[in-house]
Amino acid sequence: MKKGLLIVGGLLFVGCLLFVLRFGSALYQEGNPVPIVGSILKLEWSDSGFESFEVDHHVSKVDQEYVAVKSFMEERGWSFVEQMGSGFIFEKSGEETVVVETRLFSRHYYLWSVPEGVGE
Repeated sequence: MKKGLLIVGGLLFVGCLLFVLRFGSALYQEGNPVPIVGSILKLEWSDSGFESFEVDHHVSKVDQEYVAVKSFMEERGWSFVEQMGSGFIFEKSGEETVVVETRLFSRHYYLWSVPEGVGE
């Protein structure tokens, strides 16, 4: 019985240690990390290119080179124009222009936000 508890306790400790090593300094840079980390866990266990953690706020993997942002906007009728730094400029019907802002959350994930009403 004691041996089983030690094994479970050890596994929990190792799991927490791996979690802290993976996300480390990024945990509190955006305020409450729980919604973001929850979305990251969903992202890891799904085939989705992104997961939402708030209305118009999303998380994606860095290794996908912003494919999720571009496909998300294209599905809503926006065309990619150009990238300026961490912002992606999209155009709709040649008249409307919006900028989707991205920022690195950790070396593995980036957060991006869509202007209000655009992602509907």
